[in-house]
Amino acid sequence: MNHMPVVRFERAAKKVGKRTIVHDLSFDIAAGEVFGFLGPNGAGKTTTVRMMVGLIKISRGDIFIKGHSITKSFKQAIRHVGAIVENPDLYNYLTGYQNLKHYARMVPGVTSDRIEEIAETVGLTGRLHDKTKTYSLGMRQRLGIAQALLHRPSLLILDEPTNGLDPAGIHELRGYLKRLAREEDVAVFVSSHLLSEMESMCDRAGVLQNGKLIRIEKVNDLVRGGDKKLVCLTLDPAQAQQARNLMTASNYEVRSEERPGELRIPLRPDEIPAVSQMLMQAGIRIYGIQMREPSLEDKFLEWTEEKK
Repeated sequence: MNHMPVVRFERAAKKVGKRTIVHDLSFDIAAGEVFGFLGPNGAGKTTTVRMMVGLIKISRGDIFIKGHSITKSFKQAIRHVGAIVENPDLYNYLTGYQNLKHYARMVPGVTSDRIEEIAETVGLTGRLHDKTKTYSLGMRQRLGIAQALLHRPSLLILDEPTNGLDPAGIHELRGYLKRLAREEDVAVFVSSHLLSEMESMCDRAGVLQNGKLIRIEKVNDLVRGGDKKLVCLTLDPAQAQQARNLMTASNYEVRSEERPGELRIPLRPDEIPAVSQMLMQAGIRIYGIQMREPSLEDKFLEWTEEKK
């Protein structure tokens, strides 16, 4: 069995002038895996995607796709890639089928049967012969993915794929990408700042901040790892600041409030009685205590605060 990763980053970096935008990325992506590339806007996600597809030059290091170097063997590497960078480019005056047919002329070996097959895979069979100007955002995104998959790539790259989609469209896209990775053994690289979607969609996630990869792990381990849980304390709103000051002075980490009077504090279960007793002894009224598993968003905030 071939265990070679579909994608391998080897200290890939991008420098513009004296400023390094992306710092020495090194990680692998396997076949059949949905890999989430997370970070706030401006972190370097799109720059990384552009390096992967050859739209900008890698300053140092390299990226290998199916063993082929982007810097030295670009044509051999890029033939294994299907990508949508930002939004799919479609001809609105053509039908969905005509758009796919036009793209198929640029790629050897794509038949009409393959066009029909991929249209069925992404759920566009019923609207394939309608003009794309009549398509919803979700349908346009699906047609873009069909276009990217026509030549049976080993790697599908999507940059912010859920931008502009409604909840139903996001749910549909998420299910399709997971199914595609499992059934077609395609490596899917998804760049996004939407943490909740990455949690539902990805097998592993890498977190990028200021161009540096600060964490990469399985999503389940990232969310559920560690012995601390996020404890939500519902307090008298008039006493919330007093409680925050008391907790901070006692070296507890207090997260930002989601609602007035609610404090979120990472605690071990055995710390909860001591914390509640300390607050009550200070005369602070506690209306509720709720313990929940931290979300990917909670963990992301934790990691980025650590790096700061």
